[in-house]
Amino acid sequence: QVQLVESGGGLVQAGGSLRLSCVASGSIYRRHIMGWYRQAPGKQRELVATRTSSGTTNYADSVKGRFAISRDNANKTVYLQMNSLNPEDTAVYYCNLKHSQYLLGSYESDFWGQGTQVTVSS
Repeated sequence: QVQLVESGGGLVQAGGSLRLSCVASGSIYRRHIMGWYRQAPGKQRELVATRTSSGTTNYADSVKGRFAISRDNANKTVYLQMNSLNPEDTAVYYCNLKHSQYLLGSYESDFWGQGTQVTVSS
């Protein structure tokens, strides 16, 4: 089974930076998407950033130019570098993995971490 563990959240002043980490254990199929999602109080969970196994990245409009997703394949870790944070970034951030043993079609497996709290003060 794949397990994901996030870390790096905390309290930061507006304009500051944080780097979140997500360490994966278990076997990950070659075709996969690693992503970060967040959920603010009273709101639905939303996509923040994703990175495919081929290296393609995608960002929510609200974080473009401020956040960057990256991977360390040797240590099976994905990072989210967050710069120029503002109070609207306050949320619980979740690491997500979707992967598939097939070349085409939907990703049949979906895993989530436990979440890490990010709070940005104004």
